[in-house]
Amino acid sequence: MKDLMGKAIWDYFHNENPEDLQTETSISELDELPVEYLFRDFEEMNDIEQKALELSQGKVLDIGAGAGSHSLYLQNERNLDVLALDISPKSVEVCKLRGIKNAVYENILNFSDHTFDTILLLMNGTGIFESLEKIDIYLKKLHSLLNQNGQILIDSTDILYMFDKDYDGGVYIPAGGYYGELDYIVHYKGESENPIKWLYLDFFTLQNAAENNGFNIEKVMQDEDSYLAKLTKK
Repeated sequence: MKDLMGKAIWDYFHNENPEDLQTETSISELDELPVEYLFRDFEEMNDIEQKALELSQGKVLDIGAGAGSHSLYLQNERNLDVLALDISPKSVEVCKLRGIKNAVYENILNFSDHTFDTILLLMNGTGIFESLEKIDIYLKKLHSLLNQNGQILIDSTDILYMFDKDYDGGVYIPAGGYYGELDYIVHYKGESENPIKWLYLDFFTLQNAAENNGFNIEKVMQDEDSYLAKLTKK
């Protein structure tokens, strides 16, 4: 892994000529992602992120922490005990440099240090599940990391709106697999990562998977095509 996301975060933090990240998926064109967006503060976050941070309590695991903006807010403004986790080594270094006390470079499937009261998966948190085929593996893992009365706060977007509609409103969806399973590619400073599998989930598909894996689930908030869900142990 070239860790291009981590490189961009590192360059921005150290003021070493950062450039915008470019991202694309199997169903969308190249899109600019300004690196400074990953360093935004609470006021600049969207409603779903703000709601999730307000609902966070107890010992928190922030999965896919990136530059650590969610963790920093919870640690410094809410005085919560937070562990920032990411598979990008350079991002984890920047988290530490920004003052996050606990930041760990690890894949969530290999992580098993503690259990938590709140597990956060934000900025399309279902993405790390990769595919519908693997969702049970991830949900079982999350179940094992959650305290009995804990909560998982996770967001996603139903991307049905990205597909073409015909004249009577039907949607053309490619055959072979679930429409929210995408290849996601990051480009930075002329380099490209290998595509990773990334999963966008509609709420009902997440609900079915959650209930099959020992969770109760409620939709906390809907914002256009995106939503925030809360999972608790049955």
